[in-house]
Amino acid sequence: MTRLENQTDTILLVDDSPVNLKILGEMLRKDYKIRVATSGIKALEIAQSTQPPNLILLDIIMDDMDGYEVCRQLKENSKTFNIPVIFITSMDSEKDETTGLELGAVDYVTKPFSFPILKARIKTHLELKMHRDFFENLSNCDGLTGIPNRRHFDEVIKEEWTNAIHSSKQLALIMFDIDYFKNYNDHLGHISGDDCLKQVAKELKKVLRRSSDFLARYGGEEFCIVLPETDLEGASRITKKITQMLNDLNIPHPSSEVSSIVTCSMGAAVIRPTHDRSLVAFIEAADKCLYQAKNSGRNRTCMIDIDEQN
Repeated sequence: MTRLENQTDTILLVDDSPVNLKILGEMLRKDYKIRVATSGIKALEIAQSTQPPNLILLDIIMDDMDGYEVCRQLKENSKTFNIPVIFITSMDSEKDETTGLELGAVDYVTKPFSFPILKARIKTHLELKMHRDFFENLSNCDGLTGIPNRRHFDEVIKEEWTNAIHSSKQLALIMFDIDYFKNYNDHLGHISGDDCLKQVAKELKKVLRRSSDFLARYGGEEFCIVLPETDLEGASRITKKITQMLNDLNIPHPSSEVSSIVTCSMGAAVIRPTHDRSLVAFIEAADKCLYQAKNSGRNRTCMIDIDEQN
């Protein structure tokens, strides 16, 4: 079944002319989900939402913010730069088209245009995006557990650090190891070890309720969670939920030195990022808390609020 038949793709139409929006909407609604924005500001808001469009049809001449500026901001934002932009405009000079394409648009359609040709171009760019997304997700995904990998974590933590600087909000990081996992593998075998990691990852996803919370496999038996806009109390609630989750899973661990079931040691750090603070030092602080938990007997959590230490 094709994506058109599924009608799962969303197209954002951006134009300050209600007439133009109506015409395009009626033309495309049979094949796609349609959202509209009559201003550049509204278009950016929709594009940065939790349900961004798969493609944007963008007019250039608008009162509040022209299409060039909208495209520029979309391409400068890591959350929106992968959304394909097609300019639809009456500006038909070679210079205008060159400007649009240099800003990052994937296509440039001048008015009046042919509906069948526009539909064909939209279909092509959506299919290209589908393939790009597939390979990007593949490179960011841990092959065993299906959750994000270390590479993706490195990207997300940098982005959330920058966002927290701009918003002056706190940022929390939890890092944790499954206790005596080498013993688990040695005693029960690597297939059982892999199954254990998959079970834990699956249940960890259920612990996190907010779309902004980010879980990744950091490496081996180690996982990490990035919690934007979270203080020490909020991070503590998550660690307690993780402990309860493992208790509920009740996975036997006959070779553990701290429990008869699978447990974990956790380290958590909280900070209010600023330009003169170090992201690397923040990650190291969470890692040090993890090792403190392990050196103190495991099956426990150690935490630090870096702001209170300074």
